[in-house]
Amino acid sequence: MNSSDLIDIIAHKNSHLQYDDVDKAIRVIIDTISQALAEGDRVEVRGFGSFSTHYQSPRAGRNPKTGMAVALRGRYKPHFKAGKEMRERVRHSTYPIIQADDGE
Repeated sequence: MNSSDLIDIIAHKNSHLQYDDVDKAIRVIIDTISQALAEGDRVEVRGFGSFSTHYQSPRAGRNPKTGMAVALRGRYKPHFKAGKEMRERVRHSTYPIIQADDGE
């Protein structure tokens, strides 16, 4: 599901809301969470999960084209931790489990 799918579903389930209003609301929510993370804040949505940033230390990497070693600076990465209600809902879902193909 992408953001336009999400907007379509919410607009369909809430026919009293205008599509453009749902679109704006979803975009404002995403922008607000992104801005909070950029400022180093943590965002928690009860029952859904929490968004935060984790620091990744500087490390050595490789240029995939040349194979040469490259020094990578430390950086902050966004991190999401699912809330208890979401974990339980996913754990008990009846969604079919697809086994990994072993290539045989």
